[in-house]
Amino acid sequence: MRLSNNLMYQNNLTSILDNQSEVNKAMQQVTTQKRVLSASDDPSATARAMLYSDRIETNEQYSKNLTMLESRLGTQESVLENIKNSITQAYTLAIRAGNGSVTDIDKNAIAQEIKAIQASVLDMMNSKSEDGRYIFSGYQDNTQTYGQDPATGKFVYQGDQGQHKIKVAEGVEIRSSDNGFDVFEKAENRLNVVSNTATTAGGATNGTVYIKEQGEFDKFHKSYYNASPTAPATANDFQITLGAGNTYALTQNGTPVQSGTYTDNKIVLGGMEIKFSGGPTGTIDFTLEKPAKDNVLNTLENLYKGLTTPGTSVEDFEQVVADAVVGLDNAKNKVSYSQASLGGRKNTADLISKANADLDINNKSARADIIELDMTEAITNLQKHETALQASQATFGRLSNLSLFDYIR
Repeated sequence: MRLSNNLMYQNNLTSILDNQSEVNKAMQQVTTQKRVLSASDDPSATARAMLYSDRIETNEQYSKNLTMLESRLGTQESVLENIKNSITQAYTLAIRAGNGSVTDIDKNAIAQEIKAIQASVLDMMNSKSEDGRYIFSGYQDNTQTYGQDPATGKFVYQGDQGQHKIKVAEGVEIRSSDNGFDVFEKAENRLNVVSNTATTAGGATNGTVYIKEQGEFDKFHKSYYNASPTAPATANDFQITLGAGNTYALTQNGTPVQSGTYTDNKIVLGGMEIKFSGGPTGTIDFTLEKPAKDNVLNTLENLYKGLTTPGTSVEDFEQVVADAVVGLDNAKNKVSYSQASLGGRKNTADLISKANADLDINNKSARADIIELDMTEAITNLQKHETALQASQATFGRLSNLSLFDYIR
């Protein structure tokens, strides 16, 4: 077979270029530490690697979401703790105000403290997040959470019942905030009667009804209060009929409930103390109040007014203090429940954060197994291709000198 110089040059040039290409590719693999430099190197591996890359990027976004979630929960936790401390302080002042030895000067001093606490609590209930949104306004987070109605003087919730959530893992969303309706508006008021002034008739006059044992009255209220929406308007009306021999009979909307005796024109039943003038054949009517809920701002406002209203009777002031003590205690408990829920969410966020970190490691490891380089093998390949290139170059040098003139010389 006869080989022309052109053919030999072309073959050697092709061999050198091929080997140079292999050396270049091997060097790129070593430099980037990647086995697959382009999709054509290994289409299947590239597709799987891209899938893992997508998962890694998604997981990184979840990690950022978790950081945001933990920040917001931390802010809310701090605010709630300060609100609870303020309510506790007000509760202590209410207990002190109920001390029968306090003077008007003491009441005024306590009232000023209550007013300052109310302003502080209002400010905290209107707290904002790091991006300037109201924490407790639900979806209406551009609206101030609480404001005072100038017509009624009542503090009203201006947000809604929406709850923001942040996605922290596939199929997992965690609430990043609690709305004020759930945290502050559901504090139960003290169970009570509609009016402390009873309606009297017959031989009875000047009837009053005051709650003296709240625990006993709560049992009485829960036993007899008719909350049915179809109940008649008089379903919770009670009437005491005075009989001969200092006896009485209690009926609820005409139905007998209980009977007993009384002394000194005073009937004690169901935690209530019912006083009256007159005697037998007289009747005393009172009505159980519908259970209600209110926010702590209005509870503090009522306490402040009770402390600063001159001429309030001892029994009426006792009712003001009792309302405040029960209302503040229930408001504090609602905040504590919210804190417990928030703590549970923080624990869940911690667990998911760890799970995401493990998942991130697994995804990166799997992607590395697919596209990343075995350095020992890569260096060996590089050396092999360099040797092949050197051989091609040497062979070309020797063949380029095999002319007839060189042979004659």
